Amino acid sequence: MSQHLLLPLAILAISPIPGAFQDSALSPTQEEPEHLDCGRPEPSARIMGGSDSQPGTWPWQVSLHQGGGHICGGSLIAPSWVLSAAHCFVTNGTLEPAAEWSVVLGVHSQDGPLDGAHVRAVAAILVPDNYSGVERGADVALLRLASPARLGPAVRPVCLPRASHRFVHGTACWATGWGDVQEADPLPLPWVLQEVELRVLGEAACQCLYSRPGPFNLTFQLLPGMLCAGYPEGRRDTCQGDSGGPLVCKEGGRWFQAGITSFGFGCGRRNRPGVFTAVAPYEAWIREQVLGSEPGPAFPTQSPELQSGLPEPTDENCTIALPECGKAPRPGAWPWEAQVMVPGSRPCYGALVSESWILAPASCFPGRISSDLPPRDLDNWRVMLPSRPRAERVARLVPHENASWDDASNLALLQLRAPVNLSVAPRPVCLPHPEHYFLPGSRCRLARWGHTEPVPGAGSLLEAELLGVWWCHCLYGRQGESVPPPGEPPLALCPAYQEEEEAGRCWNYSHWSLLCREEGTWFLAGIRDLPSDCLRPRAFYPLQTHGPWISHVTRGAYLEDQLAWDWGPEGEETETQTCPPHTEHGACGLRPEPALTGGLWPWLAEVHVAGERVCTGILVAPGWVLAATHCILRLGSTTVPYIEVYLGRAGASPLPQSHQVSRLVMSIRLPRHLGLRPPLALLELSSRVEPSPSALPICLHPGGTPLGASCWVLGWKDPQDRVPVAAAVSILTPRLCHCLYQGILPPGTLCVLYAEGQEDRCEVTSAPPLLCQTEEGSWVLVGMAIRGSRELFAAIGPEETWISQTVGEAHFLPPSGFPHWLPEGGDLCPPDMARASGSPRAALFLLLLTLLIQG
Repeated sequence: MSQHLLLPLAILAISPIPGAFQDSALSPTQEEPEHLDCGRPEPSARIMGGSDSQPGTWPWQVSLHQGGGHICGGSLIAPSWVLSAAHCFVTNGTLEPAAEWSVVLGVHSQDGPLDGAHVRAVAAILVPDNYSGVERGADVALLRLASPARLGPAVRPVCLPRASHRFVHGTACWATGWGDVQEADPLPLPWVLQEVELRVLGEAACQCLYSRPGPFNLTFQLLPGMLCAGYPEGRRDTCQGDSGGPLVCKEGGRWFQAGITSFGFGCGRRNRPGVFTAVAPYEAWIREQVLGSEPGPAFPTQSPELQSGLPEPTDENCTIALPECGKAPRPGAWPWEAQVMVPGSRPCYGALVSESWILAPASCFPGRISSDLPPRDLDNWRVMLPSRPRAERVARLVPHENASWDDASNLALLQLRAPVNLSVAPRPVCLPHPEHYFLPGSRCRLARWGHTEPVPGAGSLLEAELLGVWWCHCLYGRQGESVPPPGEPPLALCPAYQEEEEAGRCWNYSHWSLLCREEGTWFLAGIRDLPSDCLRPRAFYPLQTHGPWISHVTRGAYLEDQLAWDWGPEGEETETQTCPPHTEHGACGLRPEPALTGGLWPWLAEVHVAGERVCTGILVAPGWVLAATHCILRLGSTTVPYIEVYLGRAGASPLPQSHQVSRLVMSIRLPRHLGLRPPLALLELSSRVEPSPSALPICLHPGGTPLGASCWVLGWKDPQDRVPVAAAVSILTPRLCHCLYQGILPPGTLCVLYAEGQEDRCEVTSAPPLLCQTEEGSWVLVGMAIRGSRELFAAIGPEETWISQTVGEAHFLPPSGFPHWLPEGGDLCPPDMARASGSPRAALFLLLLTLLIQG
């Protein structure tokens, strides 16, 4: 059971429930005989950000067990009564049986024999009638013990506040429990009761903090009966497993229970203090439930001096805590850059993630991570940090458990012998939580990581921006996989580079980390340590999945909430999507739904010929474009014209996730077996293009039209502004095509029939292509327009051998569908059925009618 809840992704502001918070029948000044001494532990000598408590310090703290293990906390308020939280016992609106629960009293460490502790069965569990969930308030429960607790030095009740009791804002109070010491990080053995000091926050100050978007861009409306305690900067808080436990404040020598641990947005997150159920408003309810018990809970009167404390300001001004990490004077001047020097090795670059810990690639320390023993030469290791003239010494090396076999986990943490003072310099980098979603278009930089060589080129070449998760996953992920939606860790982070790649530069001789900025704060987003080729890194391993491990080891690394939340139109980013199949040369023909991309067709090229005309071209490989020969070469010309190719353009409108790519054409290749004027030409580009949403090869289909595909003619309505438009068509079967254009078609020609009203969408002088989208989602090139015709296209399939031999990296899908050519022999057409019959649509109708009658 999750005790300290991460709230749902949408929280409604709910009005107070009438009758939930009634005042006591006693006036604040009326004395009541105390049947029980309370809130006075015997004199003596984890909770996130807390520490071990001393035995007997909190004698009212109890542990509530179900199924033999600790589930929630609680507080003893009378020999037969325990106060806790309702959400510990209500599942799907149903109260769990009391017989399943037991109360352990007087326990300090839950490991091994519970010396001095004793256990009581639970006779009844009581919750308010109006409780329906933690975010709606009334999160309080009373447990009646089957037999009274045995009071003594380790077991004493806490005092309860009257309804009129006021806890002064800013008061230092204490929360206790055996819950997680961090999110998803259980309290380690020997499970000693933890304590943490928290400050009571006024309602206006707390509401101000919760009115600012936090995790998942959520805000929250506090309700009457809720109390906040913690710090704007976070890092100290209650957590899962602490629910139901007490928040106690000391007044006049007694400890009063101010709150019951209820819920929070994560644990210890910035500007998200813990939310407790205020005990004082429930005085009347508690008295009503325990009526007749002797002795009952004690409600001592608050001293008039404390009760008349200054009221809290009613305005919404409050101090918003800003991140304490990720601040750099300028991009490239990284105050967290750490240089680890190991005898006999080149320097290894990592990042400072807390006062005492460095994160670096485990591959920097070969032979030292496979053993459970510390490296023998650890005393000789040194770490250089910016603005620190003296080298730091290393006390400990902690490699990731999967570091030796999983490239995505190639990480190690190095603990410094002495913590550095972060208030001066250096500063740590921020780390992302697992649900962090780096937005498409985020501005990022590459930074040194691991054993790196000098940076090639100017510093500006280190700039990048993130591709969307769909593009990244489908470009470099595995085919058929579901794309992780925002809030789930991605499988990769992909930067796009605005600058053209310079030939001959081998970026991956150096290794890199990826730093991304949100509202002026830098996050370490991804790592890339293994070189692959001479292009800049295309995909980084995301760091989100390693946040819990880093946090567990360091107990102080700066995991920070997401700061930018513009996820785009509602619903787009959360729809489940899968990736089309890849070919042996990788991804091709990728295009998300048009609503996500506008006019982006990443394989559509503008081919500018000698400054005279613009032809349509299609990128079929990183260095090759296919075009119609008649548009590229003039009749009778024997010289190769000057040709420029542009990708990533769509008229004058800027496109998301896109930037322009330009290349010169080095040579034109024609298929020799088709004579002097073949319909198709391959253009060799001056250099390859990196795969991206701006420039991605289309898939090719060798076996005819893909079965079940929908097909389109893609071109420009106006050859001047060149905004892409697509006209829906149907591809006729080879028999129908042969009959309709009998005697005039060259071999390997496709015929199409336009959908109603689609004929005039594309102009034909630029020789538009014929595309189809397969049932799996891949876009394939089927043909290129023949001179002067809207309905006839030169088929790509018959030229598979020529294209494959010329290009070498053409993306051919497995064959399927019907062939483009006719079987040998036989006249399959009715007599006198030819193009002259009228329009293509009318001729087709007559042809189908004739074939039907003959059949």
